[in-house]
Amino acid sequence: MAKPGIDGHWRGAKVVTTALRNAGMEVIFGGNMSPEAIAKVAVQEDVDVVGLSILAAGHMKLTQRVLQALQEESAEDIVVMVGGTIPQEDIPPLKEMGVDGVFPPGSKTDLIVKLVKEKMSQKKARA
Repeated sequence: MAKPGIDGHWRGAKVVTTALRNAGMEVIFGGNMSPEAIAKVAVQEDVDVVGLSILAAGHMKLTQRVLQALQEESAEDIVVMVGGTIPQEDIPPLKEMGVDGVFPPGSKTDLIVKLVKEKMSQKKARA
């Protein structure tokens, strides 16, 4: 779980991190990081999923930079989830970019956990 760019809104990321941990998942909370640093840490830690929490402007550009950085690290197989103040009209373009799940404000943590588990199972089935 990380916050690409400069964004001081932590509550949502911490709530989701706690929900994932309570569901038995190991979670690394990176805090504010550049998109390139997010990709490097994801590869170094051999993660299955990268969660991005974006509550400030720039979610489209920041997400694209993270996806590009993952590609440059040969880590396109990592599942990418994005949450935060994401307008409904931006959800389809984010998914077209390669984002596996988008969670706007008010998303239920049990649904987030369920989708993360489903995507992890799909990834392991492909491996």
